[in-house]
Amino acid sequence: MKKNNIYIRYSIWMLILLVLASCNDNFLDVKPTDKITGDALFASQEGIDAYLANLYRQIPIEDFNATPEAMNYNPGDANNAGRYPIIFTDNGIGSENSSISPSGAWDYNYWENGYRFNKEINLFKDVIDGLTTVDENVKRNLLGQVYFMRAYNYYALAKRYGGVSIISKSQDINDIEGLYVPRNTEEETWDYVMATCDSAAMFLDQEPDPGRRKATKWVALALKSRASLHAASVAKFWDKYEFTGEAVDKGLVGMPQSAADKYYTQCIQACEEIIKSGHFSLFKVNPANPDEATENYRSMFEDPNIALNEVILLKGFNEIGAGYGSNQDNWGNPNQTRGAWPHPGRFNPTLDLIDTYETYDKPGRSVPVVTTKDGVTEDYSGYNANREYLVFDDPQDIFKGKDARMFATVIVPNSFWKDTKIIIQGGYIQPDGKAVIMADESIEVNGKTYYTFGASDPALYSGFSTFGGNMTRTGFGFKKFLSSSYIPRLGWNFSTTDWIDFRYPEVLLDYAEAVLESGKGDPVLAAEGLNIIRKRAAHNTNIPLTIENVLRERRIELVYENKRYWDLIRRREYHELFNQRVRKALIPVLDLRTMKYIFVRSDVPRAGQVTFVPTWYYKPIPGVGTSGLIQNPHY
Repeated sequence: MKKNNIYIRYSIWMLILLVLASCNDNFLDVKPTDKITGDALFASQEGIDAYLANLYRQIPIEDFNATPEAMNYNPGDANNAGRYPIIFTDNGIGSENSSISPSGAWDYNYWENGYRFNKEINLFKDVIDGLTTVDENVKRNLLGQVYFMRAYNYYALAKRYGGVSIISKSQDINDIEGLYVPRNTEEETWDYVMATCDSAAMFLDQEPDPGRRKATKWVALALKSRASLHAASVAKFWDKYEFTGEAVDKGLVGMPQSAADKYYTQCIQACEEIIKSGHFSLFKVNPANPDEATENYRSMFEDPNIALNEVILLKGFNEIGAGYGSNQDNWGNPNQTRGAWPHPGRFNPTLDLIDTYETYDKPGRSVPVVTTKDGVTEDYSGYNANREYLVFDDPQDIFKGKDARMFATVIVPNSFWKDTKIIIQGGYIQPDGKAVIMADESIEVNGKTYYTFGASDPALYSGFSTFGGNMTRTGFGFKKFLSSSYIPRLGWNFSTTDWIDFRYPEVLLDYAEAVLESGKGDPVLAAEGLNIIRKRAAHNTNIPLTIENVLRERRIELVYENKRYWDLIRRREYHELFNQRVRKALIPVLDLRTMKYIFVRSDVPRAGQVTFVPTWYYKPIPGVGTSGLIQNPHY
């Protein structure tokens, strides 16, 4: 293929023809008609945007469509039952699915997808090298886009597979021997990601994109911050589990702990450049009260375009249908606001997460929900008639004083969503003292009928019943990202909420963690970043810079943004936290003797123990029998 020619995918061919038609009345004279010169394509901003859009859709951004089965899973029948990364950590569980084990295809095929994307990136680079008439500034930015996509792609490969084959130029299909490229070491692969981020930052535009939809220097630095923190953690915590085998012996997985220092240093440098640039800040950092803080935080994820001062990179969803929209509104809405969609309520926030949130009167530590007068919070054996339970007129009252972000992230019992009171109840105590919990029953008391799940018909409540798999079984509903105006429809990929890939608080928290783990950087600046995030959540008390505080804040601030899974992977904590673990629920119960509510801390109903197998820290390399590549350990 000539370097200045590029084959155009049919999906964008007609768009490009229309663009050229607007610029050249003789566009039909271009021959052959299945290709177009790079100089002609990149002569207009429309042509650039059309081509980049095709590539940007392939960047391995883990957005609403990141599922156990695929990276960008939004086909015409995206029937994954809500198996998003949310339900594979201690932050959530599925209404029906309890497993954390990867399915046969979960991310395994990113090897194939990643190298397919890498091939397209290398072809893009060939075209840029052959440009002769395009403005040098445009050409420079296009080259930066190549480096950014390449860095992002190899970051996605490295965090799944460790050391991978670095192929930085187009291969000759006639050179059979040259097509077989051995794996680089994990350290070499991460070094390549860092160097490619640096190249991207050097060539990309130096000012943030106004709409935050294109890579710039600052996006490249944000990627470097995320990737270098991952690499540093893998090196530092490598000895938490002992891998063995040929891949370990040859350094294809694992790095010496001494390597952590250079990656923490690179993370710190990237973060400091972003922080000190003055380009980014927190959205509405000075709320008048916790209620305002709740709405500020919630609205930012419903429409990220109102918070572009905080957004570093946005993935826009402007169209509906296969390959375009997403399904989080359908899967995530509670049963009572399901609209025409038959399978709501699939994301169930856990009590484990709720217990992690601070209260305003006890800053700097997690405050578990207290349900009994003795204050014991480690008993999950269910209702005990011999214990003295705290009583509440309204189920919401037990959560008073909790961090504002909790109410923006989850739906608590009896709270309102879309002008509907969301009924989440798991049972009642009869006037004779008998507890009826998790059984679909009713009783008449003083001429009024009461129901264990809070209402007479499944359409009128959202918790604990097994009806259709549509009810929360943790006591909490999902709220973050949901549209307050969208009514779920019968069909796939109708949600168009934009996804924030990089935002400023992640950079601040990356920086704080890197400073603490390395002993380098500016601890004063790191503490300021930690506490300004909390200030936006209406906290008025500063907390000290400790690793416990930073990791808790990271879990709370970035919850459901698909960071928790990788945080547990990179810090090698998954197998420690998930060793025959059962996630937890909070069950509201109406005491018909007092007509007040009590709460029971419980294991999640119908959920068994789950264990993370350390082998899963790395994915298996597919096709090693043909490629001759060395397989990852223990596969």
